[in-house]
Amino acid sequence: MSEHMMRAVTIEEFGGPEVLTPGRIARPEPLPTEVLVRVHAAGINPVDWKTRAGHGMAGLQTMPLILGWDVSGVVEEVGFGVTTLAPGDEVYAMPWFPRPAGGYAEFVTAPSRHFARKPAALGHIESAALPLAALTAWQALVDTAGVTSGQRVLVHAAAGGVGHLAVQIAKNLGAEVIATASEPRHAWLKELGADETIDYTRQRFEDAAGQVDVVIDLVGSQDDTDVRSVAATRPGGLVVSIPSGVSEGLAAAAAQADVRTSPLLVEPDATALTAIAGLVDSGAVRVEVERVFPLEQVAEAHRLGETNRTRGKLVLDVAS
Repeated sequence: MSEHMMRAVTIEEFGGPEVLTPGRIARPEPLPTEVLVRVHAAGINPVDWKTRAGHGMAGLQTMPLILGWDVSGVVEEVGFGVTTLAPGDEVYAMPWFPRPAGGYAEFVTAPSRHFARKPAALGHIESAALPLAALTAWQALVDTAGVTSGQRVLVHAAAGGVGHLAVQIAKNLGAEVIATASEPRHAWLKELGADETIDYTRQRFEDAAGQVDVVIDLVGSQDDTDVRSVAATRPGGLVVSIPSGVSEGLAAAAAQADVRTSPLLVEPDATALTAIAGLVDSGAVRVEVERVFPLEQVAEAHRLGETNRTRGKLVLDVAS
């Protein structure tokens, strides 16, 4: 095969996991200020299977489409003008989001400043599990909520990809962390730093949590979690609603209770990725990878992810 071809998984139309088609396509070439990265591993996120099904970021995509925004790999080439990276550098990133990044492939190109050096303590598999989830947690807690020591932070869906990282980042910021998850996840979440755990299947979290300063809502309107979060938030506190933004119901309930709200859509941020890598290398944050799939088994990975029962992240091993 030509060195200018690469393995990739494409889709020609939105649909079920069966539309994910492994094959070979032309390798991209870096433009000025871009780097070409040989992908060793690609993380899988809920936005991947939502987009594949025609939801999520589907309206921003064109066909044929290569899904995947989380990548970890090695810089292969640099375009004109790149000064921060060089061939051979080990990097990780969430490039281009929400535009297509093409992570389910052997190579990706993107602006060099979308990439950061991956955590030295991790291999590519674990590094690929971090960017989108960790950046979402970081941008919610640090940039949006400005969490400070001593505040009480409630994290919904705490055992998921974003949630388990949000628990650790909030704890590192000095917060008291309350995590909602089913009971089998509680011991693990306490290992990660959760001070309190609430089994949302047996308790109403708004009764059990008490008053908190910040809610990181990773559930949204399901079971009215967003609106019910207002009751757990002190006046002047903040509900960060991540899955689909601030609903009319949430906005109305929050206004009545003098609670602030904010939507959040994660953005590429190499500076934050560098800070996150530092936390990982110091031992303050660790990422959970439940299962690794070869690239050609991506459809099976999507089927598992769509059950919403995974602990942490799923990852594609692209280099194998």
